[in-house]
Amino acid sequence: MKRLILFLLIFVSACAPAAPSATPEVISVYSTAAAQPWLSALYQCAGTASVISRVDDPSIADIILRVGELQALSSPAYQIDTEELLVVTQRQSPVQNLSLEEARDLFSGQGDPSVQLWVYSSGEDIQEIFNRLVMQGQAISPAARLAVDPQQMSDTLVNEPNTVGILPRHWKAGDVREILSVGTVPVLAITSANPQGVIEQLIACLQK
Repeated sequence: MKRLILFLLIFVSACAPAAPSATPEVISVYSTAAAQPWLSALYQCAGTASVISRVDDPSIADIILRVGELQALSSPAYQIDTEELLVVTQRQSPVQNLSLEEARDLFSGQGDPSVQLWVYSSGEDIQEIFNRLVMQGQAISPAARLAVDPQQMSDTLVNEPNTVGILPRHWKAGDVREILSVGTVPVLAITSANPQGVIEQLIACLQK
């Protein structure tokens, strides 16, 4: 009789449905173009515990990744790395190393007119840094062309010899030459509220 009861218990437990696995939490993330190299680290940190969903609107993101500090910041921000901003040119370009003042003159249109300048839109984080650290109130030359993102900037500088542009160190390709280091700035993870749970764990992982 005991054997029969034991057999029935084993049979019932074997047929019982498995406990449902925890559903991964979806974390929405907005990244500026310059901060995209840190997305891969974020995906690694997420693992199987959460799902990273990229969004195009920073106002609805749980985490915002950007390069450089904001002038006015009301949300919690955490430094996860540093980035160096460079003025670069194609390796065959005749443009030599520049001082800060020479770079300011060049990008304001007072340098060699044969040099084609490339910048970003004023709202991009790396352009904000460049304007603050290099231009210091002077306007960018209206003849400068706009790159959509660092990848387009890098591709242009590699393929066109008489160009000068701006690149973060993480985006510098082997075929471009550094002619000025503008400075090093923090890479930030900004949250909409004080991070808790999975978001807090992701921030801690990014800071390692």
